[in-house]
Amino acid sequence: MTRSRVRRPPEEARRLILDAAERLLAEGGVAAVQVRAVAAQVGMTDAGVNHHFGTRDRLLEALLRHGGRKIRAGVSDVLKSWLDRGADIGELVDALAVFYRRGYGELAVALHAAGWRDEGAGMLDPVVDALHSLRPGAADIPVEDTRLAVAALHQALATEPLYGPAFRRSAGITGRAATTPGPQLRWWTTHLAHSLGLQ
Repeated sequence: MTRSRVRRPPEEARRLILDAAERLLAEGGVAAVQVRAVAAQVGMTDAGVNHHFGTRDRLLEALLRHGGRKIRAGVSDVLKSWLDRGADIGELVDALAVFYRRGYGELAVALHAAGWRDEGAGMLDPVVDALHSLRPGAADIPVEDTRLAVAALHQALATEPLYGPAFRRSAGITGRAATTPGPQLRWWTTHLAHSLGLQ
């Protein structure tokens, strides 16, 4: 017995497809995000997924933008109360790291390797603004200096799930210390605070 297909409004279908792709990404990385697997999770055909996104590459690009919107919303939620709670840099770094562990760092690296380039949506502008406002003498410091510090953190967090243990081993770190990101995140926290003059 075959199930009858459900016709959904295009925006709802796109959202369901992206949510399914996001689950697959978190569970199995970029390789798990296949049109057939997404279609099976949503209860539609491969052609239905392709109708909304065109190709797997375009689905991945849309997924990256979807993740970027979620990261921006999550960062905004964290920032709302972060400043009131004492603006602990470690708390902010940990909150950002959680998003990247969901597969978005791997996705960004894979898309970049395939030739896709983000035109720069300013996803982390709220982080830049919040950190810059905390800097002693912020009015006399170019905001670009703070952007560079946040960009370095962003790069480190995006590549951590994919390359962190290998990079630590290449520096001579062994055993559990090589596979555990905690010490590296604390290092980034310390050096971010220091570079921004917050220590």
